[in-house]
Amino acid sequence: MSIQPRQPNVFELIGRAKNRLAKVKYKVMVLSGKGGVGKTFISSMLALALADMGYKVGIFDADIHGSSIPLIYGMYGSRIYADENGIIPATGPMNVRVVATNLMLESMETPIVWRGPLKSRAIIELLANIKWGDLDYLIIDMPPGTGDEAITIAQVITDISGAIIVTAPSILSEKIVEKAINFVVANRIPLLGIVENMSYFKCPGCGKTYYILGRGTGEVLARKYKTRLLAKIPLDPYIGEAIDRGVPYLIMYPDADAARELRRLAKKIDEIIRGKS
Repeated sequence: MSIQPRQPNVFELIGRAKNRLAKVKYKVMVLSGKGGVGKTFISSMLALALADMGYKVGIFDADIHGSSIPLIYGMYGSRIYADENGIIPATGPMNVRVVATNLMLESMETPIVWRGPLKSRAIIELLANIKWGDLDYLIIDMPPGTGDEAITIAQVITDISGAIIVTAPSILSEKIVEKAINFVVANRIPLLGIVENMSYFKCPGCGKTYYILGRGTGEVLARKYKTRLLAKIPLDPYIGEAIDRGVPYLIMYPDADAARELRRLAKKIDEIIRGKS
């Protein structure tokens, strides 16, 4: 009769995860409470902007069902591998270390059909086994909402440096995104501030600014929760074009208005976390 090896319990895995993350200086959670506000775009570009500043950066795509960081980075054909010591992150643009469930599947179109407990266990096991190594920043791209994934991350990574809330300029976004803010506050995670994505559109022909989705959501949330409005990222049709071409927007259009705002955002986050602001 063969003896099956004992599976580690959750507490052992959490302890192992903390050891794996011990060499990561700063851990930043990016969340929104709802989909459709461009949270993953902000997460992925923030990671690149920090890497462009000379930092060692990793990004963890915690969206088990809708993993999309690899698509934004154009990492078609990339895969995550493991050796006897753990999981080796894939290398993305600007040497950003990337871990996402899409990089573990035979095809990016393969669905992951898991209930809550399985998702929580998967996140804990991933964090317990990923070999991040020495990192300055780990960006954690959260799925929409404040369910299993968010709770698990908050319980496992108890030393999160701060959270960025991404919203869009509409009353619908405002009310739902508030749930994410309250989640952050309830879990005693430092609230770094608000990013208003798709804030406005500047006509390249006439230079006039249009507030297509409305205006003021970022300012309203920042005032209500006594935090910073970190950035207002404009709409740019070239963002979609960059994704279609499989080239990160920040690399393909480095001088665009949105790219400049994203780099300013990265600099501001760095200054806040390192105590300079």
